Amino acid sequence: MKTIFVAGLSYKTAPVEIREQIAISPAKLHCYGCRLRTGAGLSEVVIVSTCNRVEIYGVMDRPVSSAAAVFQWINPAGIDLTPYLYRHVGADAVRHLFSVTSGMDSMVLGETEITGQVKLAYQAATEAKLTGGILNRAFQKALQTAKEIRTQTQIGRGATSVGSAAVELAGKIFGSDLAGKTIMIIGAGKMGEACIRHLAKKGHARVLVTNRSLERAESLAAEIGGRAVPMEDCFTAMNEADVVVSSTGCPGTVLHRSQIESVMKARRNRRLILIDIAVPRDIEPEVQSVNGVYLYDIDDLEALVAENVRHRERELEQCRVILERRATELVEKLEPRREPAFAPSSRPALAYCAA
Repeated sequence: MKTIFVAGLSYKTAPVEIREQIAISPAKLHCYGCRLRTGAGLSEVVIVSTCNRVEIYGVMDRPVSSAAAVFQWINPAGIDLTPYLYRHVGADAVRHLFSVTSGMDSMVLGETEITGQVKLAYQAATEAKLTGGILNRAFQKALQTAKEIRTQTQIGRGATSVGSAAVELAGKIFGSDLAGKTIMIIGAGKMGEACIRHLAKKGHARVLVTNRSLERAESLAAEIGGRAVPMEDCFTAMNEADVVVSSTGCPGTVLHRSQIESVMKARRNRRLILIDIAVPRDIEPEVQSVNGVYLYDIDDLEALVAENVRHRERELEQCRVILERRATELVEKLEPRREPAFAPSSRPALAYCAA
């Protein structure tokens, strides 16, 4: 008897210092998916890994002991994840997938970026031949439902991404609309791009963009009349900045305490706001103790985006009606009459996929 399930952790259950240790880069999704399929005995698997969540969607051919038993295959450091994990089985797993894909489970309610991230995770799994009839139908229906919710409700109207929420945080810190301030964006990926788009809407002109690819930095900077900065000149240019938003996607720390201390010395300790929206984090936490530096990470955005939730609550009921209808339709087609309970099982030998 085959049953769909999800096991995961998110910003609701785990702090960023835990999430960053479990985060999986897009290049490794194939390998970790192979480990899960073989090690955990899953017939189908899709891994969704973003800055705010790591979730394993799978199809069980046999009962597994717990969410932790599934996560052991993508937890090489052996961290005790038990307090942070959740699991949903059968119809509840389908509803959760639809909620996540539609942005209804996001830190920034109604944000659209998660839909694209789920789609990419699903595509990576299908390309690796890790999906079958159950997850194919579930993910395709989830993506269709997300589109329907955005078309028929206002849940996404004015919705912001984590990147634009970081810009809003900077505005609240300065108590103004940031006019006259200089903002440096480190990393020109999706989140950096969202920051720049949001700044463009607000009419800010003093923007510095630095990225490993100078061409990419130049392209984004040109959209807002900003200036691209070669990565090797990052710390020199930081002397000009009032706010630095970092989201590089690098697997390790990018900004260290010693480097920021040198920057602050050159700035004569003029206040510097650092906003780290990367997972794993770009900025060494010890930077917080440097005089004149104020460090915020992605979890610090939660209070700010709570306002976003309140503004969209009126749309939630309509979204839930659509979600429940579409989830019920799918479950009626997929659901076995009984869902197996999670039961103890022995740990099989670990199978590694070639990187």
